[in-house]
Amino acid sequence: MKLGFARRRSILFIAVLIACFLLSACDSNSGGRATAENLKNEPKATISPSDQTNKRIKIGFSMDTLLEERWLKDRDLFREACEALGADVEIIAANGDDAKQISQAEALISQGVDILVVVPHNADATAAIVKKAHSAGIKVLAYDRLIKNADVDLYVSFDNEAVGELQAEAITKLVPKGKFVYIGGADTDNNAHLFKQGVFNVLQPFIDRGEITVVYDQWTKDWTPVNALANMKDALEANNNKIDAVIAANDATAGGVVQALAGQGLAGKLPVAGQDAELAAAQRIVEGTQTMTVYKPIKLLADKAAELAVKLAKGEETGADRTVNNGKIEVPSVLLSPIAVDKSNIDETIIADGFHSREDVYKNVVKK
Repeated sequence: MKLGFARRRSILFIAVLIACFLLSACDSNSGGRATAENLKNEPKATISPSDQTNKRIKIGFSMDTLLEERWLKDRDLFREACEALGADVEIIAANGDDAKQISQAEALISQGVDILVVVPHNADATAAIVKKAHSAGIKVLAYDRLIKNADVDLYVSFDNEAVGELQAEAITKLVPKGKFVYIGGADTDNNAHLFKQGVFNVLQPFIDRGEITVVYDQWTKDWTPVNALANMKDALEANNNKIDAVIAANDATAGGVVQALAGQGLAGKLPVAGQDAELAAAQRIVEGTQTMTVYKPIKLLADKAAELAVKLAKGEETGADRTVNNGKIEVPSVLLSPIAVDKSNIDETIIADGFHSREDVYKNVVKK
C-alpha cells in the first residue's frame, strides 16, 4: 500500500509539471515568440537606422610608407580626425613594398573594416586591392594618390597638376631663360606624373620659344633622396655644372639636389623648387639653399578624407564635385588647393598654421 501511494504521488507530480509546461508554452505563444508562424511574422532583429548612424565605423588605412616626415603627419592627423568622428582606425604601412601592401590590405579586409583608405605605392598594382575590397562589399577611398585602372569609389587629394604649376611659375619668374633640370618622383606614383604635367604646362611655352632648355629629366626611384642625389650628380656632370635652375618633384628629392649642388659649391647659387613643406625644406628656404616649396595643408586633407570615409561607410553622399580619369573610370574626386611658399610668406603659411614651429624652422639661422 505504501509503495502504491508513493507511485501515485509521483505520477500526480509529473502530471502537474507537464500541465505547467503546457501552460507556459501557451503563454509564450500568446506573446508571439514560440511558434514558427509567429516567428515568421516577428520583425527581424536588425539594427535600426538610428543605430546604424550611431554604429562605430571601423576604417582600414593602408599606407605606402612611413619613412618620410610628411607621411607620419598624415598618419597622426588622419587617426585624430577619425577618432574625433567616433570611428576606429587600423593603420598599417608597407614601406614601398607592393606585394606587402596588397597583403596588408587583404588582412584589413579580413578584419571586417567598413571602409578601406589607401595611399598606393604603385598606382597600377593597388588596383588588386580595390577588386578584393569590392568582392567583400567594402568601398575604397584613394588618399592623396590615385589608384589607376580600378573602380575606385572616391579620390581625395590636392590638385597635383596645380602643385607642379606653382613650382614652375615660381622658378620661371626668377629664371625666364636658361638650362633647367627636372628631377621627378617615382614613376610608379601617379602623383609624380601629375606634378610633372603641371611643371611642363608652364615650361612648354618657354621651351617652344627657345628660352628654356630642359637639359636633364629623370624619375627618382622610390622618391629617395639618395636616388635624387645620384640623378643630380649625373645632370651636373653631363652639363659641366652649367645649369640655371632645378625643379624637384618633392622636398625629399630637393634635399638630394641641394646636396649634389653643395658638393660642387653651387648650393644657394641657383633656384631649387620642391613640395610638401617638410621641415628640412623650410630650413633650407630660410637658409637660402632651396627657393620654394608647395604647402599642402595635410590637416585639411586628413580631416576631409576621414569625414568622407565615414560617409562612404554609412552609404551617404560625399558631395564630390569633380572627377579624375584613372584609366578605367571617371573617379569621383575632391581636390584641395595647394599653396606656394617661399621666404617671403613662410611665416604666414606653414608657421602660422602650426605645421612647423618658427623656432624649428629658423634654428639654424638665428645667429646669422
